[in-house]
Amino acid sequence: MAGPAPGTIVLRGDVNLASLASTRAILGCEGTIKAFDLSGVGVLDTAGAWLLASCRNAAALRGETIAVIGASPAQTLLLKTVTDAMADAVKVHQPRGLHHAMGDGLVGLGEAVSKKVSSIAESLGFLGLVMAQFGWTVLHPSRLRLTALVHHMHLAGLNAVPIVVLMGFLIGIVLSFQGASQLKQFGAEVYVVDLIAISILRELGILLTAVIVAGRSASAFTATIGSMKMREEIDAMRVLGLDPIELLVLPRVLALVILLPLLGFIADMAGLVGGALMAWIELGISPGMLRTQLLNNTDVSHLLIGLAKAPVFAVIIGVVGCHQGMQVKGDTESLGNRTSRSVVAAIFLVIVVDAMFSIFFAVWGI
Repeated sequence: MAGPAPGTIVLRGDVNLASLASTRAILGCEGTIKAFDLSGVGVLDTAGAWLLASCRNAAALRGETIAVIGASPAQTLLLKTVTDAMADAVKVHQPRGLHHAMGDGLVGLGEAVSKKVSSIAESLGFLGLVMAQFGWTVLHPSRLRLTALVHHMHLAGLNAVPIVVLMGFLIGIVLSFQGASQLKQFGAEVYVVDLIAISILRELGILLTAVIVAGRSASAFTATIGSMKMREEIDAMRVLGLDPIELLVLPRVLALVILLPLLGFIADMAGLVGGALMAWIELGISPGMLRTQLLNNTDVSHLLIGLAKAPVFAVIIGVVGCHQGMQVKGDTESLGNRTSRSVVAAIFLVIVVDAMFSIFFAVWGI
């Protein structure tokens, strides 16, 4: 199959897996091949494209170029796809030199920082979308999905009451027991009531409630919305002119904002009951004595300060869970990663914001 021009290989017939051996013998991939003429080729499959691409890559390593002429658009696209795939495979398996270790570390650090900054910016943008939709809903109350709101209040709030009560009760017992053990050394056992009340009402009650809700609700929000994203239901909503923020995100966030203060109050009461029970058993402080000490030395401002954090925690948990769900790609691995990430991010942000609240209240003497 000598070509009309020197260095041009004219191929005819089918260049496929069946004719691979004979085509390889004709090409040889050595010498001064200038071009492949595919004008007479009927069928070109992946195996034939791989052979041609291999010859072109071998020539490129020698500093030569082999042109392809007479190829149909489909054959040109197949050759390009196979060539790109071979180039990607070479990049993946290419060994990395040890002398680039420090540079690679800096590149990795830069990429990680860039991704974190980009993720924070995306989260703030998503929060802005939710706030804008909330403002629109306030101006047009008929847009609020009451059925979805009540449904999510039941799932995220009421279903969490048993675990919140148990958590608060046990935390009260632990604080009372540990406080009694330490205060006995100074003969100040009666102040265990103040320790329990201030610790639970001001910090631990709402903080641990938010952590539990973050573990339950943030993961549930991410899994639900992520599954819808995988099934392309959210894309279908947009095609129908429906806003996913209004339908999926806002009811979930509002449900948490409404019910997290209630859950925090329940946890506070359960913690006080647990602490009072252990103080009665361990120190002999009767319920009457505890009530008197509680009313005399503990102000209601501690309860209000604790509950004031609840709406902020609720917004953080709801926005993080929904935003991670919106970031899910089309595979289950992405869904699992985003679900885990939503729980970790929500709990971390809740603790950070609680620390900021504590510093703020301490600076202002509240």
